[in-house]
Amino acid sequence: MIKTYDLLVVGEINPDLILTGDVEPVFGQVEKLVESATLTVGSSSAIFACGAARLGLKTTFVGLCGADVFGHFMVEQMRQRGIGVEHIQIRPEGATGLSVILARGADRAILTYPGLIPALRAEDVPADLLTQVRHIHVASYFLQTNLQPGLPELFRQARALGVTTSLDTNYDPSGQWRGFDALLAQTDVLFLNETEACSLSREADVEAAARKLAAQVGVVAIKLGARGALAIQGSRIVYVPGLPVKVVDTVGAGDSFDAGFIYGYLYRWDLERTLRLAVICGSLSTQAAGGIAAQPTLSEALEILTAWEETGTPTLSGG
Repeated sequence: MIKTYDLLVVGEINPDLILTGDVEPVFGQVEKLVESATLTVGSSSAIFACGAARLGLKTTFVGLCGADVFGHFMVEQMRQRGIGVEHIQIRPEGATGLSVILARGADRAILTYPGLIPALRAEDVPADLLTQVRHIHVASYFLQTNLQPGLPELFRQARALGVTTSLDTNYDPSGQWRGFDALLAQTDVLFLNETEACSLSREADVEAAARKLAAQVGVVAIKLGARGALAIQGSRIVYVPGLPVKVVDTVGAGDSFDAGFIYGYLYRWDLERTLRLAVICGSLSTQAAGGIAAQPTLSEALEILTAWEETGTPTLSGG
């Protein structure tokens, strides 16, 4: 059956306001000047959707935003990138969330106003939409508190229709990491970073964490920052190194990684090739401020991937 979309993203909507330079505030009515201010697409889910669409995956989005400047900005930015926005609900009684990112070199602090981010529910996903997609992805699990109770059932319904599922938990601010058994049982691909993987699995070693989680999930992909990434499927575990790039901003790198991985997953690539594409997408995205400005096209990513496969060495130049 031919599907209308490759990918459905169910998630939060908020822009990022990125400030760089001497961004540490001083109270007492002290005014400081920063080097730059950039308003760009934010939220893990929207950055992922933009990365997937950039790679050529037909992508649609379910989410909530307010009838305000930030909401209109986000919807228009996603529309311009070819993402289906017809299932985004505009709620005039609510306000679109906003993250202010204080970026200082490779480090950053984030101030987030949630707005409507916690309000999305599983029931807001149209039932007939699940029949039109190949895959469903959810990120920022801990921010989307109203989505949490219905998400296992949403994933179960999707899988019953032959739709695969993926989850990027992001970090649990409570440190509890509870209530995942039902959800992981309905998850085909689980994305985590090293800290999240060890926290969720209660293992101190990242490989032990990966193996433990792989007993519950079809594929586990763990982001290791500049060291690259690992993935495990069944008994097979694969490590790939990072791509050497000059990092400008790491915002959204993990979401771009996820987009690259899902591309390979949907096209049934070998696990190592899929992981290499994910690392390429995540690495390249760090070369500009914000989460989406440096996301690669498929041809750009494949040029580097092909060279990597031919030489056995990850390099930025495709030649």
